[in-house]
Amino acid sequence: MTPQQPPDDDSRALRRDNLRMVGKLAVVAGLMFGFGYALVPMYRAICDALGVNVLSTIEKRTGGVVGREAAYANTQVDRSRLITVEFDANARGPWRFKPERRSIQVHPGEMATVMYEFQNVQDRRMSAQAIPSYAPRQASPHFNKLECFCFNEYSLAPGERKSWPVVFVIDPKLPRDVKTITLSYTFFEVGGRVPAAPAGQRAAAPTAQTPPASVRTGAPA
Repeated sequence: MTPQQPPDDDSRALRRDNLRMVGKLAVVAGLMFGFGYALVPMYRAICDALGVNVLSTIEKRTGGVVGREAAYANTQVDRSRLITVEFDANARGPWRFKPERRSIQVHPGEMATVMYEFQNVQDRRMSAQAIPSYAPRQASPHFNKLECFCFNEYSLAPGERKSWPVVFVIDPKLPRDVKTITLSYTFFEVGGRVPAAPAGQRAAAPTAQTPPASVRTGAPA
């Protein structure tokens, strides 16, 4: 029986190289996992800084969906004030997205509903979601959504049309100098390529990254 020969220098070097490569891959995998885990707080910090996708105070406490009982607990309608709520829609892609009405007037503490219309005009199924933003910034803690399509991701077949409600109530504690609130949505495709806004619309149309500028704190028009 031939005795086993000790590994030569080339075998030892190859083993060291393999172990070194495994170590590097483990480090890269760990860094990728850590980066993915940190994306959520990073996203929230960026949104807070830019005023994008700002959830109201009640929505933050309840995970995004406000129960009607929670929203109306100890709340009375302030009929001495009227707030103009303007609705804006930005479609980042080849589809149609618009509010049923451009503005309404409500009393603080009064429940209101507005419908948004969406149609997939492409020849393929798509999944999309909306990101809300509010202006002025100080109004966001007082704008409480009871129901909103922005809480979920939706898939639509080619040519499919949908109407989705936004049910909300404005807290009577809204500062009295705020007379107009703009609720803006940017609708974008999930998992697909999002095209840039057309050149002629970049300056005019607000986006989710920049809160809309059509905010006034004077008397409603």
